[in-house]
Amino acid sequence: MHDLILRGGRIFDPARGIDIRADLAFSSSRVSGIGGAVDSAETAEVRRVDGCLVVPGLIDLHTHVYWGGTSLGVDALTVARASGTTTFIDAGSAGAGNYAGFLRHIIEQSRPRVLAFLNISFAGIFGFSRSVMVGECTDMRLLDGSEAVRVVREHPSTIVGIKVRVDRIAGGASGIAPLNQAIEAAEGLGLPVNDSYRSAAAEPPGNL
Repeated sequence: MHDLILRGGRIFDPARGIDIRADLAFSSSRVSGIGGAVDSAETAEVRRVDGCLVVPGLIDLHTHVYWGGTSLGVDALTVARASGTTTFIDAGSAGAGNYAGFLRHIIEQSRPRVLAFLNISFAGIFGFSRSVMVGECTDMRLLDGSEAVRVVREHPSTIVGIKVRVDRIAGGASGIAPLNQAIEAAEGLGLPVNDSYRSAAAEPPGNL
């Protein structure tokens, strides 16, 4: 017996070379039949998905899902339900100083999977809105690579890299010093760096 059948959609899975129009069945949250192997005789629910793509859970590689912890954070579950995203990679919302809160209140409570790049700034992205804009790397006193390394080593299962923003707003007169700190920390950990750069001619931050 199937719990759910999606009927008439386009099944698209590039990793497996699948691109067909067929029915897809699920049992206990797992695929239990595809195409001719789908029998609707005993099915709890059937949904018509004509004209829709049926894809594996999507991964969003650049998000900010520290909802309530940063002004630019969105609710991961709300976005997941509308987009089919099952894994969110947070791009530096939290730094070493507030990652514990991000972990406990968002990552550990989230139904979609959340992984994170840790911001090289101790405070993370704390002042980002249309009316308040304080760059997290403008004051070098907020940057301490050793603190970032410590937190990453404490949480290796949820932190996948180091984040830094280097531009006239996020970094001000700090130049590339924040980027150098992020690279040094990341190389010591064997992790990648996620860096964001916006030139002086870029659009205002409210459009991001």
